[in-house]
Amino acid sequence: MNTLQFPDITRRHIGRAITLQAEQIGDQPFILSGEERFTFSDVNRRVNELAAGLAARGLKAGERLAFYMDSGPEVIFIALATNKLGAVWVPVNTDYKGAWLEDTVLRSRPTILVTDLKHAGRLAEVRGKLPVQHILVQGGSAELAGAEDLAAAYIPGASEPDMDDFGYGDTCAVLWTSGTTGRSKGVMQSHNVFFSAVLSGAVPFRATGGDVIYSVLPMYNTAAWVTNIFRALFCGLPLALDPVFSVSHFWERIDYYRATQTFTLGAMHMFLWNAPERPDDADHCLRKLMAIPMPPQVAGPFSKRFGVELMPQGLGQSEAQLLCNHNASPDPEPPPASCGRPVPNLEARLVDDHGNDVPVGEPGELWVRPLEPFLIFNGYFDDPQATAAAYEGDWYKTGDMLRCDEAGYYYFSDRKKDAVRYKGRNISTFEVEMAARHHPAIQDCAAFGVPSEELASESELKLDVILKPGESLDARQLAQFINDNAPYFFVPRYIEFVDSLPYTPTNKVQKYRLRERGVTDNTWDGQAEGFRAER
Repeated sequence: MNTLQFPDITRRHIGRAITLQAEQIGDQPFILSGEERFTFSDVNRRVNELAAGLAARGLKAGERLAFYMDSGPEVIFIALATNKLGAVWVPVNTDYKGAWLEDTVLRSRPTILVTDLKHAGRLAEVRGKLPVQHILVQGGSAELAGAEDLAAAYIPGASEPDMDDFGYGDTCAVLWTSGTTGRSKGVMQSHNVFFSAVLSGAVPFRATGGDVIYSVLPMYNTAAWVTNIFRALFCGLPLALDPVFSVSHFWERIDYYRATQTFTLGAMHMFLWNAPERPDDADHCLRKLMAIPMPPQVAGPFSKRFGVELMPQGLGQSEAQLLCNHNASPDPEPPPASCGRPVPNLEARLVDDHGNDVPVGEPGELWVRPLEPFLIFNGYFDDPQATAAAYEGDWYKTGDMLRCDEAGYYYFSDRKKDAVRYKGRNISTFEVEMAARHHPAIQDCAAFGVPSEELASESELKLDVILKPGESLDARQLAQFINDNAPYFFVPRYIEFVDSLPYTPTNKVQKYRLRERGVTDNTWDGQAEGFRAER
């Protein structure tokens, strides 16, 4: 283990990070992927060779390289090589195809596009509409016009690129948002944002030299880089990589790599929790898990069943990678469900729709103001209007609804676009879902608003529910259960049992798609059925 130190933070740069680790702990393992093993020196050598090949193909400082490929060591080589040239890497969601794929690549405006054989066919379908100068394919050139094998871009024996002119505030990546509330936006992130978020987020893990980080998050997602990839790079730890999350093989892969730490996002840990119990559930190598969001009522039983220490919850997003954590908490046992307090280098407010501070205990939108340069994003790529709309003066409007208690702890309430306003009350869909998940028959659910027939500015609450295999439950029973165990206004007017929900690849529910679907012929309407929630 070797946590990088930059006494002059303006020298923080992702390209310099791998160079320094190669110099200081070069023979130690960095990337583990199946049977492949790469030391820090191995990675730095390959990164330099690839950087030379990318430069020979015209990639210059400030330009973009997009990749559309499965997670793996090669993606890390590509990102680091791109940054060593002062260029910007742009991940493209591998679930995209057709018009969505075409639009994302066009909006990224890359000089070079890299893919793999698995996804080359989808690119071939839109190739004629993509004015990309160079396309590289991992594993061969495939049936893709003008493409060449990525292997040909490596120039053996290449030297270190000159990074003297690069600074900590330079944009190093454009990260397309997950699209859970609407069309994706390209978040421009600086090197310093990654360093600040990673090093602060690494504190609760208290890693030692024997730790191994396990990652199954897709590499087009910010969380993969902040919690796993760059934490391993900046802290000098081994990183074990698998391309996808598998409920049935998760613990087996943990033991294969002798992994001790990992991060799960969205519904991943709930899938593990809902898997059938086994007598050896706690017989594995994993010791520390950060699972966000973890329902409070599940946290204790989950920790006991699987024999893992759950890290305290935090809050971050693509634009501001670390907003709240528990690093400065005075309490050894933080309150359940709290995401901590705003990090020290951000000033924070919770405000209403008119920009007024809300009282303690009331939900409000989190606004933050950086107290140092380059702590949040550099803006949205090619979208000055969206960038301007994200600010009120020098306050960044996060779009997250939180509440704060008397002790100064913050609690996530909802995404502002997902919160439901009905009869003058803001209802947290996140909290409605937590109430519903207490029912033992429910595997997963999503609460969202549908237009109210009474008032155009308000919404009715709808809950889409997936039942566990073999379980039965009717809508009236569920409505009564919520009424018995939560505030009466948490009871949805509409309930529908569904086979699946529209997840992003990081297992977040795309609620805008649920809102578009709205009420169907299979939806139970409590008002029409005469159900009355009791106060």
